[in-house]
Amino acid sequence: MHEHNYWLTTAELPKVDRGTLPTRVDVAVIGAGFTGLSAARTLVKRGAKIAVLESETIGWGASSRNGGMVLTGMKLGVNKLISMYGRDLTRRMYAASLETINCVEQITREEAIDCDFSRCGHLEVACKQKHFDDYARQAEVIAREFNHQLRVVQKNELSTEIGSNIYYGGMVDEVSAGLNPARYVAGLGRAAIKAGAGIFEHSCVQAMQRESHQGESGWKISTSRGSLWAREVLVATSGYTSKATPALQKKIIPIGSFIITTEILAKKLARELSPRNRMIYDSKNYLYYYRLTPDRRMLFGGRAAFFPENDQTIRRSAEILRRGMIGVYPQLRETKIDYVWGGTLDFAFDIMPHAGQIDGLYYALGYAGHGVAMATWQGRKMAESIAGDKPDNPFIGIPFPGAPLGLYSGRPWFLPFAGVWYKFLDWVS
Repeated sequence: MHEHNYWLTTAELPKVDRGTLPTRVDVAVIGAGFTGLSAARTLVKRGAKIAVLESETIGWGASSRNGGMVLTGMKLGVNKLISMYGRDLTRRMYAASLETINCVEQITREEAIDCDFSRCGHLEVACKQKHFDDYARQAEVIAREFNHQLRVVQKNELSTEIGSNIYYGGMVDEVSAGLNPARYVAGLGRAAIKAGAGIFEHSCVQAMQRESHQGESGWKISTSRGSLWAREVLVATSGYTSKATPALQKKIIPIGSFIITTEILAKKLARELSPRNRMIYDSKNYLYYYRLTPDRRMLFGGRAAFFPENDQTIRRSAEILRRGMIGVYPQLRETKIDYVWGGTLDFAFDIMPHAGQIDGLYYALGYAGHGVAMATWQGRKMAESIAGDKPDNPFIGIPFPGAPLGLYSGRPWFLPFAGVWYKFLDWVS
C-alpha cells in the first residue's frame, strides 16, 4: 500500500516559471487550487495582471486530493436552508449549486481538459429508515421550490444502483458529475497560464498590510520569495487558511478527510458494486463517500480522523476506511488496497460556503466537501466582482459566524470532541 495520492499518478501538473515575483499586479490570488485558478483565468481574460501565490505547488491541497465528485446541492439539507435563509435566498443558492456543475463542464470543454468529466449522477444512500423517510420530503420540496427533480429509490430497487444490501433506500440526482480532480486542476492551471496569469509556487504569504503605490490604494504582500504590491487580493486558501489572514482563519475549521483506493477491479465486479457508476455518499454526519475511478478502482473516503493529514492519521485511517469499505461491500474483503492519502477540508461554523470581503480582502471558502464545483464557480464569480461587475452570488453577505465566545484562534483543539458529537448524532438520529 502506497501512502500517496492516487490521482497524482494519473496527471502531469503544469511546469511553472520560477522567475522572480513581479513588483506590482492588479490582483494577487492566494492559493492555486480550484478557486484561485478559476479566478485567475477569468481575471486575465478581462485584461488584469495577475499573480497567483501558492505556498506549495499547483493543486497541492484539497483540489487534487478529493474524491472527484462534482455535486449539486450543499452540505445542509434544503429544509434547514429555508429555515436559516428563507425561500427566496435558498432558491438562489440552490440554482447556483446547479449552475456550478455547468460551470465545470463549460471550462473542461472550452479548455479541452482531459479529466474524465462525466454526468454520471450521484446517489445518496440511507443508513437508517428515518433517513430514507426524509428523502421523499426533500425530493418534494426540491421539486416544488426549485423545479429540480430527484428520484427516490426504494430498498427493493436499490440493487440497480449499488451492490450493497445494508442501506434502506437511496436518492439519485442525475445532474451531478464525476472527474479526475488532479487532471482537472492541472488543466485549470494550464488554462490560467495560457491566458497570461503568473503562477508562483513555493511562495508562502507571510504577511499583508495596506500600502499605497503611486497614489493608489492597495496591499503590500510579503512572501517567502519576496514582496509585491497588489491593488486587490483574493484569498482562496480553503482548509489551508493561515495566520496571514487571521480574520478568516478564525472562521474556518480545517478538518481531515482520508481516502483509500483498491487495486484495479475486474469489470464484472466493478459493475456489480456500482452498476451506473454513480458518485455515492451515505446519510450519516460522519459519512463515507465512494465511487469507481475511471480505471475501475474502488475509491472509498471519509472522516476517518478529524485532524488534518499526517503520517499517523493516514496510517490509522487506512485500516478504518478498509473496515468501512468491507462493511459496505463484503465482496472486497480479499481486495488489495493500493493507495491511501489524506487532505484538509474547510468547514465554516455554519457549514456553509462564504464569499465576499473582509478587512478589504476578497475571499471565497467554506466548501465543506462540495468544493470541486462550488470552488470553480466562486472563483469565476469573485473574479467578476473584482473586475467591477455585480454577478448574482447568493453566498455574499450571508452571516459568517465565528466560534461561540471567540474560543477559537485557528487551531482546532475541539476536533476530537466534534468527532464524538457527530458519532453520537448518527447513533441517535
